[in-house]
Amino acid sequence: MTDPAPWWKTAVVYQIYPRSFADSNGDGIGDLRGIIDRLDHLQWLGVDAIWLSPFYPSPMADFGYDVSDYCDVDPVFGNLDDFDALVDACHTRGLRVVIDWVPNHTSDQHPWFQASRSSKDDPKRDWYVWRPRNPDGSPPNNWVTSWSEDGAPAWTIDPVTDEWYLHLFLPQQPDLNWRNPGVVEAMHDVLRFWLDRGVDGFRMDVIHLIGKAEDLADDPEEFLPLPHVVLNHEPSCLPLVEGIRSVLDEYDGDRMMVGEIGLLDTSMVADYYVDGRGMQLAFNFPPLYAPWDTLFWRPNIDAVATHIEPKGWPAWVLGNHDNPRQATRYGSEERSRAAAFLLLGLRGTPFLYAGEELGLADAEVPAERVVDPGGRDGCRAPIPWDSSDDHGWGPDPWLPWPPEIDLRNVAAQVDDPASIANLYRRLLAARRSSAALQVGSQAMLDSPDSVLGWDRAEGPERFRFLVNLGPDEADVSSLVNGWEVLVDSLETDHGPAPDTVLSADHAMLLRPAAG
Repeated sequence: MTDPAPWWKTAVVYQIYPRSFADSNGDGIGDLRGIIDRLDHLQWLGVDAIWLSPFYPSPMADFGYDVSDYCDVDPVFGNLDDFDALVDACHTRGLRVVIDWVPNHTSDQHPWFQASRSSKDDPKRDWYVWRPRNPDGSPPNNWVTSWSEDGAPAWTIDPVTDEWYLHLFLPQQPDLNWRNPGVVEAMHDVLRFWLDRGVDGFRMDVIHLIGKAEDLADDPEEFLPLPHVVLNHEPSCLPLVEGIRSVLDEYDGDRMMVGEIGLLDTSMVADYYVDGRGMQLAFNFPPLYAPWDTLFWRPNIDAVATHIEPKGWPAWVLGNHDNPRQATRYGSEERSRAAAFLLLGLRGTPFLYAGEELGLADAEVPAERVVDPGGRDGCRAPIPWDSSDDHGWGPDPWLPWPPEIDLRNVAAQVDDPASIANLYRRLLAARRSSAALQVGSQAMLDSPDSVLGWDRAEGPERFRFLVNLGPDEADVSSLVNGWEVLVDSLETDHGPAPDTVLSADHAMLLRPAAG
């Protein structure tokens, strides 16, 4: 008998941005108790795990990705008792818990950095990347930050010791020196702290950047001001990833790590699986930046099959807290609905960003209310729970509401059988009940240019997906003969017989016709 697949292969993971998900105390900021209060929605929807974006103590220069204490909860979100209660509530419901882990950098307010900056002789001096001034006063190399459009250096002079420190992101986010064994040991202990509390896995923030070559060589001039060119495939990173994986393997229960690896070259991303000794999953990011066009999707699906699948298991993502929502990117309800078939139908583990199941678009945030240094506020607007005046929140949520909230709140979507939320629910139910849709093989079909078609199969089970990404209808008669509709993105009332002409932005999940 074949061993059952690990949970992270069969799961659909639901990303929660805690500040924007649910507010239990009416202060306008989401919190851990708010998440507990809304877990019934996740059970209704049919997801299998949650991923929590950072909830650690933080000055919030980058809204939690500047961590000042890796082993606690920021009071704005609650406390460790609340976290433990959330883990227990999830596990009671059969939901796994994945949390964000930020290994590349800390906050400049973290005690480690405060000690490191205090003196060149401090024991933690080498826990960060420091370099002396050049004779001409220039930075140690030509690296630029991720937050700069004009090539601002990734180095800042600290006045205490008059030396440069490295920060690939904000100056308030100094980079840890993973060449120091003390850093490695301390960060491994952070993982153990949360694993001991029952966490099932970690989303590894910019994990591909933690390895830095000793010489800190310049980036090629022709690539500037593009950041992190040298760092983007630094060989010293892979042994560090293996070391992190070894910590997870100390624990029972298939503890999982999924990597945020900001590379668009799929063959490079595949290296971080380290032949089964590294990441179990790594996000496939090209779809986040892609147009609604098969000219992009076909080669990306082929690249995943060619490079990722021989080394590990794919992870699909079409939305997150860093990018415009699908409804904003794709521009229509029909495309948002069809995109669900791509996310949940392609072979791999889907990561679903909270609110995509409601068809939410980005909020319009006035300039005076923009708070994120990267301008990502629109996709982080609060989740509306009902049609009341405060939509299930306090009177003054931390960001403006997304559009159409009378239609796109949870209560309204749940009550409408034709809503996008109910479409997601039907797709998730189909996926959960089928080994073919979870772990089965995938074979791409010879389909019209504008249509992506593929079969999923496991044993006697077979399913077929058809998604029209073109502006015109497409003849799919040869692809639907002998099949019947299981889920239709447009909810057309045609019974089990599929349309032989697939309209623009229309998707279908088919099964073999009875008899």
